[in-house]
Amino acid sequence: MKRRAVLAALGGGLYGQAPLDLGRTSEPAGADAASLYPDIMGLAGKEEFSNSFLHPRFRDVAAYRAEGLKVMQAGLAYRPAPVPPRAEVVDRQDLGEFIREKVVFSTSAQFRVPAYVHIPKNRKGRLPAIVDLHSHGGMFIYGKEKVIDFGVNHPALTQYHKENYEGRPTATQLVRRGYVVITIDAFPFGERRVMLDEDAKYGWERSKYSVEDLRYLNGKCRAKESTIVKSLAYAGVTWPGIVAWDDMRTVDYLASRPEVDAKRIGCVGVSLGGYRSLLLAGLDDRIAAGCVVGFMSTVRPMIRKHMDTHSFVHFIPGVHAHLDLPDVVALRAPKPLFVLQCKRDGLFPLAGMEESLAKLGAVYKKAGAASAFRSKFYDEKHIFNIAMQEDAFAWLDSVLKG
Repeated sequence: MKRRAVLAALGGGLYGQAPLDLGRTSEPAGADAASLYPDIMGLAGKEEFSNSFLHPRFRDVAAYRAEGLKVMQAGLAYRPAPVPPRAEVVDRQDLGEFIREKVVFSTSAQFRVPAYVHIPKNRKGRLPAIVDLHSHGGMFIYGKEKVIDFGVNHPALTQYHKENYEGRPTATQLVRRGYVVITIDAFPFGERRVMLDEDAKYGWERSKYSVEDLRYLNGKCRAKESTIVKSLAYAGVTWPGIVAWDDMRTVDYLASRPEVDAKRIGCVGVSLGGYRSLLLAGLDDRIAAGCVVGFMSTVRPMIRKHMDTHSFVHFIPGVHAHLDLPDVVALRAPKPLFVLQCKRDGLFPLAGMEESLAKLGAVYKKAGAASAFRSKFYDEKHIFNIAMQEDAFAWLDSVLKG
C-alpha cells in the first residue's frame, strides 16, 4: 500500500491529514541520552562556570566561597532547624587495641542516625579524628559496616570489602593508626534502608539474612532509588541534601566528644564516599584535611557516557549551571586537599578526571596555596586498595599529626 493510501486509511477527509514528522539525523549519538545528547550539550554551554574561582570576576577565595555556598545550599534544598545531637551509646566493646561504640544521635528533628565510633586505647590528650564515609556499590543493606572489619563479617560484606577495599576496610585501619573514627549510615543505607511491605517477613536484623536473602532485599532497595528521589522532591528536599547535612552534623557530634581535637578533623571516602567527602570538605570549614577517592571529574565530559553508571544521589538540581564538580570541593581552598583517582575507573571519562585535577591545581595556585593540593593517579579500576590507602593515610598523618 502506498504512503498516501496508508495515511488515508488512518484518517483524513474533512480535517485533512497530519503532516510528516520533521526530518532528523539517524546517525548514532553514542551517548547515554541517545538522540537528545546534542540538545543537552547545547544547554550545558561551553563557558567557564559562573561561580568557579577561575572566573575572572573572583579575586579572593572568601568571596568565591560565600557565593558558592549559596549556590550549594539552594541546590541541596535541605536546611532543617538545628537540634542537639542527644547522643546515646547503645553498645560498647573493648577490643584490646581500641574501643568500639555504637551510638545513635540526631541530625534533625526527623532523623536519629546510627553510627560506629572507634577510639584508640591508651590515648594521651585529645586525638585527631576522621569522618570515614562509606561507599554505594549497589549495596544498600550495609552502610557504616562497609568500612569496618568486625572480625567475623557477613559473607556478602566480606566480598564487598574485597572488591572495594582490597579486603582492608578503612575505619579499622585508621583507628589502629591513632585516629578517633566515626562512620554513619548515609540515608537510605544500612539501618536506614527502605523495606517494602511485602518483605517485612524478613525482619530488620541483618545478621539473620542468608546470602540469598541479602541479594534479594538489596535488589529491592536498588529498585527504589527513583521512588525515593521523586518522593523527596514532593517533600521539598533532595537526597544529596540529606546526605550532606547528616555528614556535617556528624562533624558536630564528633567535635563534641572529649577524645577529639576539634581542630584536627579529616574526612575520607571512596566512590559515594568520595562524593560525600568532596561535599563535606567543600561545605564544612571545620574539615582540616579532605581526602577524595574515586570521585572527581569535570561534569560536562560525563554527560556523554557516564550518566547511567551513577546513582541518583550524585545529582544536585541547578548546581552545575554555576559550579563544576571540582569547583565544589575547591570551596575549601586554601585548606589541604588530596584527590586519588584510578586511570581505569569506568565511572568517569579519563579526560574529565584529568581536567578536574588540572582545574583544582589552577584554583589552588590562584588561591596562593599550590602546595596544599595534591593528586595522584593509579593504574587501577574503581577501588580504594591498600596501596592507595597507605598514600591517603600518610597524607592525613602529615596534615593532622604534623
